[in-house]
Amino acid sequence: MATVVERTAPDPAAMSALVTRSLAYDGDEAAVMLDRLAAAPDGRRTAWLRAGDDGVALVSVNDNDPAVGHLDLIAVDPAARRRGTGTALVRAAEEALAGFGVREVRWAGNPPCYVWPGVDVRYTPAICLAESLGYERYRTAQNMTADLDTADLSTVDDEERLAAQGVQVRRATVDELPALRGWAVGAFNATWAWEIEQSVRRPGAGCHVAWRDGTVLAFAGHGANRPGWFGPMGTDPAARNLGLGRVLLRRCLADQRDAGLTRAQIGWVGPIPFYSRTVGARVERIFWLYRKEIRP
Repeated sequence: MATVVERTAPDPAAMSALVTRSLAYDGDEAAVMLDRLAAAPDGRRTAWLRAGDDGVALVSVNDNDPAVGHLDLIAVDPAARRRGTGTALVRAAEEALAGFGVREVRWAGNPPCYVWPGVDVRYTPAICLAESLGYERYRTAQNMTADLDTADLSTVDDEERLAAQGVQVRRATVDELPALRGWAVGAFNATWAWEIEQSVRRPGAGCHVAWRDGTVLAFAGHGANRPGWFGPMGTDPAARNLGLGRVLLRRCLADQRDAGLTRAQIGWVGPIPFYSRTVGARVERIFWLYRKEIRP
C-alpha cells in the first residue's frame, strides 16, 4: 500500500516520540530540536510533512535565497523502514519546495536555524536514501567535541591582560541586543545576529562579548540551536590577534560545564587547530551535505 504523506502543523509534542525512536544519535534532544525548528526566523517559509505515525519531515526556504530549499529534518520509525516511507517523504518534500519556487534541494543545515550541518555519516539509511534518489554529495562538515571535565577553561590571566588593554569581557544582556545585532549585521551577517539573539534569550543558553569603549570587538554563544552545542563565534577583523576567541570560547564552555554537561559539541567547525589547541577538542561527528536540482 502506498505511503500517504500529508502537510501538518508543527507540533513538537506530538512528533517528539517518533523522532526520538528514529534518531539514534540525537533522540535525547528530539523535543528541543523540534521546538527550535518550529520557531523559524522571519523570512523563512516552511512545510511540515507527516506519514502517519511512521515518519516526519521538515523543509524550509529563506527569502534571501529563494532558489535553494532545505530538507531540515527527516525521521522514519525504524519499524517502518524499507517500506517506501522515506522515499515518500522526500518526494513530498521536493513537491513542497517546488511549490515555493525552489530549483535546488539540499540535505544541509539552513542557517541560522538548524540542528545539523548535514547528514551524520552514521545515519546510513539516510545516506542510502539520498543517493538512491539522485542526490549528490558536495561538501563535508564536522563537529568537534570538548571534554568539559578535563579541558582547561580558565580565563583569569587572559582577562587581566585584556583589561590592561581596555577590553572588558562579560555576559551579554537583553538590553545589549540592539547594539549586538547591529554590530553582527555590519561585521558579519544577519544569520549570526539571529543566533546571538537566541543565545541571549533562550533559557540555558548564553553569549559572552568583548567590549572596548562601548564598541563590540568579539562574541561567542552557546545553545542558540541545540543546548549542548557551542557557536557561533566571531571577532571583528580589526580586533584579531588579541586572544579574544580563546577567552570567549572558554567562558561559554564553562557555562555549559556549570550547567551539568560533561561534553560540548562545537558545531560546523571551521578552524580545527584552534579548538584542538585551546580546549583539547577532537573531531568526532562528520556530516555529508547533499544536493539535487529540481524543477519548480
